[in-house]
Amino acid sequence: YLRAEAHAHERRTLPTNYRSDAPVVDALQATLRGAALGDEQITVVPVKAHHSGSRLAGLPHPGAVRLRQVLKKEHLRNNTTIGPTRTHVSRDLALDIAELLASGATFDEHAQDADGRPLPPRPIQARDVAVLTYASRDLLNAQAELRRVGIHAVSAGGASVLRSEAAQEWLALLDAMAAPHRSMLTRAAALTNLVGLSAAELDAGGDDLDDELAARMRRLADVYAKQGAAAVLESLTIGGLPARVLRQVGGERQLTDLQHVGELLHETSQQASGGRLGLASLIEWLRAQMADDAPLVSGSRSRRLDSDAAAVQLVTIHASKGLQYPIVYCPALFDRWVSTTPTIPLFHEEGEERLRCRDVGGDHPANPGWDESVARHKAEDAGEALRLLYVAVTRAQSQVVLWWSPSNNTGNSALHRLLFGREPGGEARVPDSVPVPRNDAEATARLQQWAERGAFTLEVADHAAVAPAPPATDPPHLSIRALERTIDTTWRRTSYTSLSTPRDPEGHELTGGVGSEPEVAPRDDEPDTPQPAAAAEPALPGLATVIPGTDAPSPMADLPVGATFGSLVHGVLEHADPQAPDLHAELLEHIHEQLVWWPVDLDPVELAAALVAVCDSPLGPLAGDATLRQIGRGDRLCELDFELPLGGGDLRGRHSRAQLGDLAPLLREHLPPGDAVRAWADVLDAQPALAEQDLRGYLTGSVDVVLRTGGRYLVVDYKTNWLGPFGDPEQPLTAASYRPEALVDAMGHSSYPLQALLYAVVAHRFLRWRVRDYSPRRHLGGVLYLYVRGMCGPDTPVIDGHPCGVFSWKPPVPLVEAVSDLLDGAERGAA
Repeated sequence: YLRAEAHAHERRTLPTNYRSDAPVVDALQATLRGAALGDEQITVVPVKAHHSGSRLAGLPHPGAVRLRQVLKKEHLRNNTTIGPTRTHVSRDLALDIAELLASGATFDEHAQDADGRPLPPRPIQARDVAVLTYASRDLLNAQAELRRVGIHAVSAGGASVLRSEAAQEWLALLDAMAAPHRSMLTRAAALTNLVGLSAAELDAGGDDLDDELAARMRRLADVYAKQGAAAVLESLTIGGLPARVLRQVGGERQLTDLQHVGELLHETSQQASGGRLGLASLIEWLRAQMADDAPLVSGSRSRRLDSDAAAVQLVTIHASKGLQYPIVYCPALFDRWVSTTPTIPLFHEEGEERLRCRDVGGDHPANPGWDESVARHKAEDAGEALRLLYVAVTRAQSQVVLWWSPSNNTGNSALHRLLFGREPGGEARVPDSVPVPRNDAEATARLQQWAERGAFTLEVADHAAVAPAPPATDPPHLSIRALERTIDTTWRRTSYTSLSTPRDPEGHELTGGVGSEPEVAPRDDEPDTPQPAAAAEPALPGLATVIPGTDAPSPMADLPVGATFGSLVHGVLEHADPQAPDLHAELLEHIHEQLVWWPVDLDPVELAAALVAVCDSPLGPLAGDATLRQIGRGDRLCELDFELPLGGGDLRGRHSRAQLGDLAPLLREHLPPGDAVRAWADVLDAQPALAEQDLRGYLTGSVDVVLRTGGRYLVVDYKTNWLGPFGDPEQPLTAASYRPEALVDAMGHSSYPLQALLYAVVAHRFLRWRVRDYSPRRHLGGVLYLYVRGMCGPDTPVIDGHPCGVFSWKPPVPLVEAVSDLLDGAERGAA
């Protein structure tokens, strides 16, 4: 913040508070105005309130800011250790909230009905109340006390669900699934909520129960292998998980966490390269994540609300930033423990840049700056506590409730330092630590001074022995909700490879190998082995005599095969500048960068030389025989990601009856016999499971690169497929293996024709959106599949005008437009 401010040309503040009522703003200004929150450049400035009066009415304790004082002698019996203090405050908080909810108090949201008439104030509900603390530990204490008085409270944000009890239970289950023969593991899993047996049931079950548990773990492992972690969770749910867990106190929290962890496990397992993670790898991942002690977590792992019912909101101060609540309780602002010496001090350097630093040298004679590092760490931590206090109290719309108590942790706390380290009246400096008054009278006198200044209403933290009963309400009428809409089970997000390899519910392919390679990360269109269809067609004897150069060895003849190698090549070609002055050095640099992501055992210099040849090979007549080196970055769009609506996408009322098989008549109508893409019509006719897929939802994917040359746009896809003889030193890989007729044959033995057709439509849609006066006849250049192992440089042999290694296809414009309309939801033959 300070670094940004130092570089700003002007500084603006928000002089009006649109969140909090005027009484709250005025009281907080009386306490905080002018205070430096950890740095003299970060001070609390005067503000005015947009809401002139309080929106609360009928409160049992009407102060805008209330401070409840815990008495050392009366409440704590002179025991100032933090444990009894936290217990007293948590109990006092729960009873105070119970009194509030039973009071009939109202909150005026200034809402209007549909006709613009103001609505009356509504009764205060539990969801209007938030408890904010520094640590999740304090939220658990508050939740336990609230539960004792019959108030539902839910925790939102801050902590990672992977450090919850639910993660431990999932780990026990996965361990048992991975080793069902080990009774110790299966019994541990049986005691979790996921399985739900009791210790007594385990004891009584004996060996027969062990056998039954082992069989159950094997079944769950089989479910995981076929369908993933989500299916395991579904199986457990069908087995009674929700009913079993919800019978427990706090069951909503536990069930929410169990389901959340299950979703994360499924998501993680599905992102593995080459398929689903094995159980051992998934267990290893979960253990590592559970051991991660990062204080903040990403949104996907932050614990979710366990209920949307009326409940008090339990939120860490960090997670509350940007939120607001009618009434805010802050029970722990007096409670801050400070380590004598941090393990690794963290602080910012002085100066304009304020770089973050860690002192890892330790308290050692060779590290003379250690004491200064520790002091700066403590000073910055003290300032952060003040800023978090400011965040907490400014979340309130109409009331803030604070606690102050003498304890071992009080002297370092932000609230105590503000009230006892400064005189009322706007003093800026806030000490990092302030002694705690020796007796209640001294503490009360100082707090009363602030109260007389309007900072808060001072109260004694006495509470009733029994919580007041909530107001009586009529129980709601419960009924079973009728499902009155039709769920569109044909809607999905899919890719061209998913379309070309449909699967049954258990994940088995239905088309007998019509597809090419699995379209999953890391690379979705590179086979792990030489392509057998093309490998069965060796180069014609004497071809080199008829067409000079076809016996030229492939520059990649000695390089590996496989999806990882394909991903490496794609990454290099995506990021390298083909017009760099030293192309070999440019490619070599990017090869080293990409090898970090796609480790392959190869010689980087050899690969760089091969890719130089690729960049210098002619691309054929569709590209005007230009090379990749001749087409600069300004004329190429790499990795064009797309989400193409199918049947209207997510628009309602557009339920197309189009299926993938509807492409077949279009291919036959617009393409001549012998066309490599037309042949896919026969594939569709021969594979009902393939043809009967509904085109509903979104088609997703990424075009390797779109090239612009001569005012036309070409869809280009890189292929590293090995098409020639493999493993025979007498028949090396040459350009002849990538002659045009061999490429047509290779296309016919893969799903690439479908990819070429769909990607041509993607380019058509994109250009129609982005190019002024777009005309597909003028701008749509066609599709190039660059089989890079057959691209041998400037002397790449050319057969009938087409260079080896380059498959060219120019789809007729009427075909592209017809397929585009079909994907969009137009019925064949519709006007």
